[in-house]
Amino acid sequence: MRQEKQYLLDEVKGELDQYGTFVIMQYAGLTANAAHQFRRDVAKLGGNVKVMRKRILKKAAEAAGHKLELAELPGHIGVVFAGEDFIETTKLVFKYRQETDKAINVLGGCFEGKLYNSHDVEKLSKLPSRDAMRSELLATLEAPMSQTLAVMEALLSSVIYCLDNKSKEEAAPNETAAS
Repeated sequence: MRQEKQYLLDEVKGELDQYGTFVIMQYAGLTANAAHQFRRDVAKLGGNVKVMRKRILKKAAEAAGHKLELAELPGHIGVVFAGEDFIETTKLVFKYRQETDKAINVLGGCFEGKLYNSHDVEKLSKLPSRDAMRSELLATLEAPMSQTLAVMEALLSSVIYCLDNKSKEEAAPNETAAS
């Protein structure tokens, strides 16, 4: 292998190891402006977009411990390395897919060391964001506590109302007897 190709292979393998999660896409008909904006939006999420030959990606993935079947695919291959949040990155990829009239075709991806096909990656993209899931979990944990507190408040206030009514009843006959 020539030295330049080995450097490229090492660079791609390094990014696969560094990011760990990625989405493999095929693109055709993507304008330069749309591609530039896509790269900028992925970078805002802490990720990176690389366009490469299928053989380089396949060899780098095998060196990183992933077995990819890309040889028979036509067209250009791009890899979107996910930043801090894989779900947000996949949401962005599918958003651009819709906005560009399906110029981007998701082929698969890797999340937490496991390879997924395009259908599974699309399912992952439809999950709520990490912050939304955290807030739902907190709401689930908080609901029983707030309901218990509301029941206790109702019990205490009903005792106070009963005592207040009892004192008013006792005071009412005394007031009528005094008049």
